[in-house]
Amino acid sequence: MTKSELSPIDHPLKIADFRYYFGARLLAVLAGTALSAAVSWHIYELSRQTMDIGPAALMIGFFGLAQFIAQFLLTIPAGIVVDRVRRKTVGLIVFSGYTLNALLLWAYAAWDQAPLWGFFIFGISLGALRAFSGPAMTAMGPMLVPTALMPRAIGVSSVAFQTGMMVGPALGGALLAQSLSLPYSLSALCFGLGLILVAAIKSPTQPPPPTGTRLMMLKEGIDFVRNSPKILGAMSLDLITVFLAGATALLPIFTRDVLQATEAEYGLLRAALPAGALIVSLYLSWNPLRRHAGPWIFGSMALFGLSTVVFGLSKVFWLSCGALFVVGMVDSINMYVRGTLVQIVTPDAMRGRVSSVSLVFIGASNELGEFQSGVAARLLGPVMAAVLGGLGATLATGLWIKLFPELYNADRLEPENDPNPKP
Repeated sequence: MTKSELSPIDHPLKIADFRYYFGARLLAVLAGTALSAAVSWHIYELSRQTMDIGPAALMIGFFGLAQFIAQFLLTIPAGIVVDRVRRKTVGLIVFSGYTLNALLLWAYAAWDQAPLWGFFIFGISLGALRAFSGPAMTAMGPMLVPTALMPRAIGVSSVAFQTGMMVGPALGGALLAQSLSLPYSLSALCFGLGLILVAAIKSPTQPPPPTGTRLMMLKEGIDFVRNSPKILGAMSLDLITVFLAGATALLPIFTRDVLQATEAEYGLLRAALPAGALIVSLYLSWNPLRRHAGPWIFGSMALFGLSTVVFGLSKVFWLSCGALFVVGMVDSINMYVRGTLVQIVTPDAMRGRVSSVSLVFIGASNELGEFQSGVAARLLGPVMAAVLGGLGATLATGLWIKLFPELYNADRLEPENDPNPKP
């Protein structure tokens, strides 16, 4: 099949509304990761004034737990909201909320005696916003391109995500070296610009009208995922591996007390993972995977765990960066395959709910994983927490092959031809 047969438009960035969406997603991730890097460092620095490494690591974990609780409670209801109202409206509200949170954190950084418990309130607020922003932005993207371009659009969207993930922490770390408040200022500016770009989108973003009650809609979304072994397997595999082997929460600890590095080097460590992911995302945006979905997703997750082991054992800064770079590369493959599998089989009317179910899994792996990392570092020390987590993720990947053979045998990653392509 040639590109001309795929769609009259051969690349999603030729569509103006998708460019606005791309820019808003890029700015949101850049702002969010810069803010997250600053908050983690801020919490750890304040904690280390009165605590040893273990209890201070636990404080970072509690921040992740606060985000997870809010996101877990609200994500499924948020998916129903996203499938009932205009997705652009939800996007405008959450971008406004993110901007306000960044401005409040900027003010909090200027408070010399800021109490630690205040960060947990911010964690709840950020988790609640993420519960709505995830389903809204995920569901909006496919409405802006023809179905035939969806795999390429997912790759391009991943480029925006990974670019923001790389640039945000690097900028955040560089700004942290100058002032604790500067990363929060950057985040507020980027969220504000993202709000303007979302407002510029002209395409209809209203989903098809719902056909049942809220309870029925909730049941439909959960049943859809539960009865799709490929989707359930991909989501749960990501959950267990990232929950066990996610190293992001440990980076302030490794930077300050294992590698003896600086704030700027902390930013580079946080940027190494998304830098690897960006390389893969750029390639996939022009050369999307078509075949062997199952082996790709399982192979990438096995290497994810093993690379985390290398990171945990490393005492050399650049080796640690290299290990995280590989983690990012293979995680990007996992995200691409999982995202494509979900999007090509999910009807437009259910995208919000299915995205929300997916984000419950992702939230459990990321934010609850941060709490797990903090607890493990408190009990075992940061090095053993990373090493055992990586080994556990690798073993879990092998177990999932047995539990979800349909996912392992999944092959093609192409949607059926769309008889009514969007302009």
